[in-house]
Amino acid sequence: MTKLLSKVGISAAALALAAFAFTAQAQQKAPDKAAPKAAAQPKCKTIKQQAGCEGRSDCGWVAESKDAKGKVKAKAYCRSKPAPKKEAPKKEAPKK
Repeated sequence: MTKLLSKVGISAAALALAAFAFTAQAQQKAPDKAAPKAAAQPKCKTIKQQAGCEGRSDCGWVAESKDAKGKVKAKAYCRSKPAPKKEAPKKEAPKK
């Protein structure tokens, strides 16, 4: 009986040691994979406060709209401003 308990104890210790080694190895690999990234700004449509929306140059605040009775028809929201249009190069008039 004691030999059986001894073998079970050794097996349990070996299993615990293997699990510990596996987790230690996994923890060492994690920092190598995770490269530091710059914090990306949230998309304009996710901003819920007017000050946060107007504080960014690429977002615009749309005020809420009400009907004649004063009932809110559409809530205020933040949206992306359209990208500036690129000017097409002007063609020169042919010289005579």
